[in-house]
Amino acid sequence: MKALVCHSFGPIENLRVEEISAPVAGPGQLLVEVRSASINYLDALMVQGQYQTKPALPFTPGVELAGVVCDAGAGVDAFHVGDRVMATCTTGAFAEQCLVDVAQAVPLPRGMDYALGASFLLTYGTSLHALGTIARLQPGESVLVLGASGGVGIAGIEIAKTMGGRVIAAASSAQKLELAQRAGADEIVDYTQPEWRRQIDTLTSGHGVDVVYDPVGGPYAESALRTCAWRGRYLVVGFAAGEIPKVALNLVLLKERALLGVYWGEAMRRDGAQRQADMRQLEHWFLAGKLRPVVTERVPLSGAAAAMGRLAARRAMGKIVVLPRGQA
Repeated sequence: MKALVCHSFGPIENLRVEEISAPVAGPGQLLVEVRSASINYLDALMVQGQYQTKPALPFTPGVELAGVVCDAGAGVDAFHVGDRVMATCTTGAFAEQCLVDVAQAVPLPRGMDYALGASFLLTYGTSLHALGTIARLQPGESVLVLGASGGVGIAGIEIAKTMGGRVIAAASSAQKLELAQRAGADEIVDYTQPEWRRQIDTLTSGHGVDVVYDPVGGPYAESALRTCAWRGRYLVVGFAAGEIPKVALNLVLLKERALLGVYWGEAMRRDGAQRQADMRQLEHWFLAGKLRPVVTERVPLSGAAAAMGRLAARRAMGKIVVLPRGQA
């Protein structure tokens, strides 16, 4: 089968499409024919050796996919050959077939195509976990979403709005802000402009924001933390800017702000019941028309490395999906 292969940690452009042996489903595993796989920022980190876990070399990147079950290992009775599924995995999604632990797969909801399915679990799961379980967002509270035009940012906007929040979207260009506004943001700010914090102050009548949703980090973190209201909650979701920021803790003390880490994958491994409850909630909201991933690009397997490079350079918007077998 064809797969994108990483032979050594380093530049993204070193990735190559190769013929490799098809995997075999073991106990508790599904073998899925990949119809669509989405590119996430952690994929770029992983192939460069910058992610918190390093897979054994060589490996096929990709952690989020949708497709059709083509085999099931021993002990699997929840899925059968021919079932449509979406799933997460540790590696392997950028290939024609991928092994998935059965606990990491869910049925593809009716009305959801493969491209949407491959763009749903990780970003929307992260956003619901962050805003619901961690921040305990309440109706009427304000949420500042950084990186608001990315896949995680758009999911954050939609989840916050669905939970009754007022969303201020922050991004780095007019085009990105327009996309965030189409996703449902109430207000928009360009955080590359020097007066952006003053805009937040004006938009919140001096109160500050109740929750900051930050998948970006880097140079925006301290300014975003300063926008937090008294006892505001700052969600540390990721570091798409490429830099892990260091903040002065007096900023936390002065307004009794809370810094809260968000690690969706580990949280779901520790609490399977919560994962199932979140997936039911997300499916309900999707079927109600409240959530819809924004797929901006569809690329073949041969274009996956270049697309990953665009995402890493923050030149992409929404979700980019890889189509190992053609259209999805």
